[in-house]
Amino acid sequence: MDSRADARAERRGSGRDWRDTVSDAADLALLGILAVLAAAPVLTAGAAVGTASAAVHDWLTTGSWPPARRTLSRFGRALLPGVPAVLIGLAAAGLLVADLAALATGRVPGGTVALVLTIVVAAALLGYAAAIVVEVGRAGGTGWRSAVTRAARACLDHPANWAALAGTTVLVVLLAVLVTPVAVPILAGYALAAVHAVARRRSVARVELS
Repeated sequence: MDSRADARAERRGSGRDWRDTVSDAADLALLGILAVLAAAPVLTAGAAVGTASAAVHDWLTTGSWPPARRTLSRFGRALLPGVPAVLIGLAAAGLLVADLAALATGRVPGGTVALVLTIVVAAALLGYAAAIVVEVGRAGGTGWRSAVTRAARACLDHPANWAALAGTTVLVVLLAVLVTPVAVPILAGYALAAVHAVARRRSVARVELS
């Protein structure tokens, strides 16, 4: 992936062209595939997501991908800290899915209003989870506990950005359901880039206003 970044740097003087777009798309697709493979044992999912998020942050900040050695080092450091994040995420996802299924099938009273409210809460939680992943990426792929606090502060201080992250993650979930399963790993790379891009809008707006 570094070689593509070098090629882009050589063409920087003449501006971006279609080769840059194709190169970016290929890089993100490869990132998603590698992240999904690394997350396959389940307990390594936190490290895989954090490391991939850190790579996307580096790419958006510097224009190039981190070296393979740094990425592997990040993944190794993130393995143990990422396990609690995986367990908590799985538990929360399981509870939400069970709640939605119970409301949708009528096993729990509440009707349409309760179902819609639960969907809104689920979307808000997805947006918050996306903010946490972004903060972990900014910290180099680790620091889930502190990222939870920073993401909460960012969401509360910028509710519009929180809503944008929620909408982005909901769209990603819908696409993951609709596309063929073999395309889901590719979608993962694009999803990470999307949430990072949405989160960076706040920083860009702050610079423009200052």
